[in-house]
Amino acid sequence: MTAAMEMPRVQECVVTVCAYNHARDCHAFAITIGSMDHAHCHTFVEMPAVRGGVDGLIAQVGACQRADCRHNDQLECHAPAIKVGPDNDMADCMTYAGR
Repeated sequence: MTAAMEMPRVQECVVTVCAYNHARDCHAFAITIGSMDHAHCHTFVEMPAVRGGVDGLIAQVGACQRADCRHNDQLECHAPAIKVGPDNDMADCMTYAGR
């Protein structure tokens, strides 16, 4: 059996309108980052009347589609941890750094 790699945690998320955000912590089990042209958090969902995720759990980066990020290797994030912050109408990985 192959051991799963330890995925980077979401150290901080300041996008308070996200349903997974509880006091600047992301409580989704895992998030997906990126598209071909931007480092969006694709797990972001704005639902004012609903809180999602798992209490006591801090999200991990499950997948990153930004192959041009220096932390990305084979579409997996290898940063020690990431931060998520606001963009125009979504949330972005603020740890993204181009190669």
